[in-house]
Amino acid sequence: MSSGRIGTLYIGVTSNLIRRVYEHKNDLLGGFKRKYQVHDLVYFEHTNDSLAAITREKQLKKWKRKWKLELIEESNPDWKDLFEELK
Repeated sequence: MSSGRIGTLYIGVTSNLIRRVYEHKNDLLGGFKRKYQVHDLVYFEHTNDSLAAITREKQLKKWKRKWKLELIEESNPDWKDLFEELK
């Protein structure tokens, strides 16, 4: 999730991506997410293995910002909000 190309990035894990993005977009979640207005889904990975998802989340959170931006831009160079494509 992102607040824009030069804004804040948020990395998380969920078992229901559509619900989770909806919560972000409608500020139904408090704290960090609401404070920094992370409303756009700009990148996601899918797995049916929850342990693998948590491991990947921890890995990405340790990455430098530059690496995260490159990962996003490989598949979404225009930083398009991908939420509509999920529905």
